[in-house]
Amino acid sequence: MSSPSVAKFIVKRPWLKNWMMPLAKWYRDAAGYRKLGLKADDLIPEENDTVLLALKRLPPKEAYDRVYRLRRAFQCSLTHHLLPPDQQTKPEEDRLYLTPLIKEIEAEKKEREDLEVMVPKKKTA
Repeated sequence: MSSPSVAKFIVKRPWLKNWMMPLAKWYRDAAGYRKLGLKADDLIPEENDTVLLALKRLPPKEAYDRVYRLRRAFQCSLTHHLLPPDQQTKPEEDRLYLTPLIKEIEAEKKEREDLEVMVPKKKTA
């Protein structure tokens, strides 16, 4: 999940952020996942152990909603139709629900690795 990103670089520079935001909005709309009723975190591949653990930590309602969105999008894909505009995901509804859990799990793994590397030293009297 830790892929290289220039997001922090762009956000730190207001002029660059102002220049990139229209391009980012256009790209999000062009991606088309909202037209199928999906959220951005629904597109994260599940092959990673970290993502699988994050999916297990989701609240039951959020997990059910995710499965429903994926099945509905798959059905739309099979029939080559898009959802009606009133059923498509609105930009204000497209919030990250899985990414915070993934970051939390990655931080836990890093902390666990750091603690396993520590070597205890005995005090000599």
